Amino acid sequence: MKTICFIGARGGSKGVPRKNIRLLNKKPLIAYAIESALESRLFNHVIVSTEDPEIAKISKKYGAEVPFKRPKNLASDSTGFADVMLHGIKQLRQLDYQFDVLVNRDCTVPFIRISDMKKAIDLLKNKKPNAVYGVYRQHFNPYFNMMEKDLSGFLRLCKKLKNRPKSRQEAPIVYQLNGLFVYDVAQFLKYKNPILPKSLPLEIPLECGHMIDTEIEFRLAEMMIKQKLIPS
Repeated sequence: MKTICFIGARGGSKGVPRKNIRLLNKKPLIAYAIESALESRLFNHVIVSTEDPEIAKISKKYGAEVPFKRPKNLASDSTGFADVMLHGIKQLRQLDYQFDVLVNRDCTVPFIRISDMKKAIDLLKNKKPNAVYGVYRQHFNPYFNMMEKDLSGFLRLCKKLKNRPKSRQEAPIVYQLNGLFVYDVAQFLKYKNPILPKSLPLEIPLECGHMIDTEIEFRLAEMMIKQKLIPS
């Protein structure tokens, strides 16, 4: 089975402007995903999909391929990532790239390890689900301590059980997706949805799944590097 790493990076980030190429410990954020994918030797190709010329230039500098330009209509706040992957797969196949497995790396999750990627790919190949998602156990739990407003504007638990758990430890386990998605390409094309019906979790450490969507999360990532808090 041939495997590619697919990294989507648009230029119009709102939470942290120019987030994907902002320096994290003197290196552009996207470089972490590119370098770990290349170093792993797990992939036939490491592809970046972007509409932004500067992101494309930096991606190529760090060794990724940018064989097509993403249309601007697929780089807006409302664009779903399924559409980005569908476009990317179509473009790559038109360019005669051959692959059966697509590993989507979110470049805002810089600390995914090579071992995490390898385990996820092996799980897909051995168990043959539609997809494998990197996850960590989430302590915020919709059965216990996460709430939403009802139609009257009053708070209610997101998910109810017949007997409410007395503690978070008694609640059903829930998982947070963390930026590592491994797809059987044929199954993804069948459903055209990033969440596929027969998917397996691969648990990774919370630190490795740290996602940067806000300024405080960027600062936390800087602290994690300086304090050497990332598991090897």
